Amino acid sequence: MYSILRSILFLLPAENAHYIAMRLFKLVSKLPFVPSLFWFEDTPTEIDGLRFKNKVGLAAGFDKDGKFLHELNVLNFGFVEVGTVTPKPQSGNPKPRLFRLKKDRALINRLGFNNEGLKALKIRLTDFRKKQPNCTMLIGINIGKNKTTPNENAVHDYVQCYGKLYDLADFFIVNVSSPNTPNLRELQNKDELKKILSALIDLRKNNDKWKPLYLKIAPDLTLSQLDEIIELQSEIGFEGLVATNTSIDRMLLRRSNKKVVSEIGAGGISGAPVLEVSNDFVKHIRSKSDMTIIGVGGIESTESAQSKFDAGADLIELYTGFVYSGPLLIKKLGNITVNM
Repeated sequence: MYSILRSILFLLPAENAHYIAMRLFKLVSKLPFVPSLFWFEDTPTEIDGLRFKNKVGLAAGFDKDGKFLHELNVLNFGFVEVGTVTPKPQSGNPKPRLFRLKKDRALINRLGFNNEGLKALKIRLTDFRKKQPNCTMLIGINIGKNKTTPNENAVHDYVQCYGKLYDLADFFIVNVSSPNTPNLRELQNKDELKKILSALIDLRKNNDKWKPLYLKIAPDLTLSQLDEIIELQSEIGFEGLVATNTSIDRMLLRRSNKKVVSEIGAGGISGAPVLEVSNDFVKHIRSKSDMTIIGVGGIESTESAQSKFDAGADLIELYTGFVYSGPLLIKKLGNITVNM
């Protein structure tokens, strides 16, 4: 069934198809029998003081503005990342900016943190929390900086998002690893990261309720850069890493037409080609630390999900695999975690 719908949606530009699909599901999800299609026996797990009803989450970028939280809950995700949110609204990069590479089961995106800003997200999350106070799907907020904010002032943007949305999140993810905001990845060096993360940890100390804090990293880091981040985690005590974001390494694309890839231009690769490099990062982190690892990149089947857990991930997130394999993938992956 999904393969037929996907073939129709794939006739449309990728970004348009995304919103059409979610709006269709918004209507379908109201039918009384639909939630039972996605139900599976949850196996709750306690991580960093939070109770995850299952280990399958949705990566940032899919629901940037928190518009589809009810629908994602119907799909039975254990947790979702909304965002990336920036203090001010921004339109992102010019369209087209999202591309399918079907032969590689991949996407290239250069969206550029397009979002409606923290005020709009705050209103939407407040409304969702009021309407569904007992929702068991955890909500993480992925925070970033505006394109117009120079790197030397980046900490202000992260602090603003963190402070104003603190009460609405179950946990936070700091995004300094997107390749689609100019110079953003320069903030992955240890000194810059320490400024940002230390400021957020200081804010957390002044709040009554403690919220876990994670850092999302790029798969294009060198191992020495990754080791510096692992050291930083042990120094200042944020909870863990989301490994990994999209990659700019076009050598990962082994099946797609090189001319087509060249014509697409800049952007980050997600999907099946990122699985191995992401798994290698997870293995490396796990070999050096017992921090929490949220594994993301290339998960599109029970086998690829299992490989992420085998590498050392505590939780997993979907994005591109969700697009290619469909919503029943969540149930398949939820069932494999029951016996872990």
